[in-house]
Amino acid sequence: MSLAVAVPLAALPSGGGIPGLPLLLVIAACGLDQLLGDPRWCPHPVVLMGWWIRQLRFLAERWAADSPWRLRLAGVLITAILVGGSGLAGWALERWALGTWALQTWSQATPAGFRPGVMQLVALALLVIALASALAGRSLEQAVAAVLQALAGDRQQRLELARQRLAWIVGRDTSDLDGPEILRAAAETASENAVDGLFAPLFWMLVGAALWTLGQQSVGQPIGGAISWPGPLALAWAFKAASTLDSMLGYRHGRLRWLGTAGAKLDDLLTWLPCRLVALSLPLAAGRPGRCLGLLQQALKDGKPDPSPNAGVSQAAYAQLLGIQLGGWNRYGEQLRAKPLLARGCPAPTASSVVAILELTRRLEALWLLLAAASALCLWLVF
Repeated sequence: MSLAVAVPLAALPSGGGIPGLPLLLVIAACGLDQLLGDPRWCPHPVVLMGWWIRQLRFLAERWAADSPWRLRLAGVLITAILVGGSGLAGWALERWALGTWALQTWSQATPAGFRPGVMQLVALALLVIALASALAGRSLEQAVAAVLQALAGDRQQRLELARQRLAWIVGRDTSDLDGPEILRAAAETASENAVDGLFAPLFWMLVGAALWTLGQQSVGQPIGGAISWPGPLALAWAFKAASTLDSMLGYRHGRLRWLGTAGAKLDDLLTWLPCRLVALSLPLAAGRPGRCLGLLQQALKDGKPDPSPNAGVSQAAYAQLLGIQLGGWNRYGEQLRAKPLLARGCPAPTASSVVAILELTRRLEALWLLLAAASALCLWLVF
């Protein structure tokens, strides 16, 4: 299913502008992410977020030392500053882009549609690029595919190269993993990070697009300077900040047991609904709509023992649908941890299984956009 399928539904013109513009921006961002991923030469907002986290952590630990209550308070303040600041930065960029959009009047010289000015196009292009920076669909696919490519290489070097590439995308120790364990790790990170890196930020983008659309309808004007509600970029960057906090501070050892609690809990909360929507809708992408409710129930049951309220559920949804067993013993430094077995009794994942996970993720992304476009069209017809 192509992302372009949803575009015409969102681009229906109306007398004063384009009512589907918020969703059209999100679709364009998804297309850009699938096309380019995260180019290494391009500055990324997550890098800046990580820099701020390190600075704030340094200040917090100087003030709090080893005091649990001070560390918890500092963690709350870091979370509020980073998540709030990221959301405000996204909101400011939205306001600038939409303000530029509203300052110029659409020309209706041709019956085929509207012709925006150069500054309008530049503003919206920057907004699309910023939105795409919150998505990690393509970069996740490239990273997992690189591991599979290494496993298919020369027998003497393939394991070492695959371990090195896998270490970039998983938290466990990869130094002594054999081929089957590398494939299991690749399948688990592909299924877990499909939610963390793609569907959760996409969900919040769609919520932001809906807020813009509702605001547009409430004032009876096209998208522009009259809309002051936070939109897709504000919500996506706020989520990305919470996710980055969780990945950098959300560890249960040392001072981070207290300092990282607020960011980790917020990330769990913001990911909770998107994760369950993925489990519910994944059978639709696989062409098995009759399994939607059943798969959700199985994923919730299998994923419940996992310490994370979301990671186990997202992995279990893919495992149950594809009939592969995930989970088992993982090494983190000097510690061995047992992860719950998901789809117990099914075959171990193969390279084909991992490719199937990536393909299902692409299809589900397109399906979400198509459903969002259909919903937007229905609202436009009603109101």
